[in-house]
Amino acid sequence: MDFFHTIFSVMYQFGDAFAFLVISCAGLAVIFGMMGIINLAHGEFIMCGAYVTSAAGRAGLPLPLAILCGALAAAIVGIVVERLVIRHLYQRPLDSIIATWGISLIATQGVLILLGPTMAGVGTPLGSMALGERSYSIYRLVLFATSIGLLGSLYLLFYRTRFGVISRATIQKPAMARALGVDTRRVYGLTFGLGAGLAGLAGGLYAPTMTMVPTMGATFIVESFVTVVVGGADIFVGAAPAAAVLAIIRASLTAWYGHLFGQIGLLVAVIIVIRVMPGGLSGFLKRFQK
Repeated sequence: MDFFHTIFSVMYQFGDAFAFLVISCAGLAVIFGMMGIINLAHGEFIMCGAYVTSAAGRAGLPLPLAILCGALAAAIVGIVVERLVIRHLYQRPLDSIIATWGISLIATQGVLILLGPTMAGVGTPLGSMALGERSYSIYRLVLFATSIGLLGSLYLLFYRTRFGVISRATIQKPAMARALGVDTRRVYGLTFGLGAGLAGLAGGLYAPTMTMVPTMGATFIVESFVTVVVGGADIFVGAAPAAAVLAIIRASLTAWYGHLFGQIGLLVAVIIVIRVMPGGLSGFLKRFQK
């Protein structure tokens, strides 16, 4: 029985780490993988989703609807930011990095000034289950299932819908897409809004598990970038394997040596991948398939 408890505990930690990596990197992966924009304001879109979710939850909305409100709010903010700032920087990647970094600083300090250093959150739903001497949050299991559903939904959206076909065509061959009558500016705006909305969804999903502070996005940003870099340019081929590999590394090192060594393990992993596989896991898998 102790062996069973140990196996379940390890699998639970793996699922928790996998869900966190997938959910936190989805929005960043869409914006970077599909548009080539390195969005340093990713954490602030997550913070936006978390704050709106908490406010909506405390206003009386059921948690699922509050999470959707958080994702929608972040998506709207993302579309506005793309229209006002990002749209003018598609051919200037270094400038887009500086611009999104500036947006990050403005958002963090603006929330601190307007709403204060902390905000009342919502409690973690669904309670916990006991297994032996340990208890496990049921909501964490829901997050794992949500991460799987999110990966499947993104694949269906970009490979099985008209929007996905037009979006990929616009990203790969914008001049040809314009020649065929596609409004590429609108596609860029919607794609960036989708990425921001996914970041807001991450904030909303994890709002019940975290303290609401203006800098909470920093909790997600390192893991998000590490997962995207390890996964490579093709988010649909590389995201899931990258999250699985990194989840194993993080869960193992955290269980044996603590949270700090888990973070260090992620950074070491990305250094090794950049050195050995510059194209990330997606580039390696595609080359292997050939």
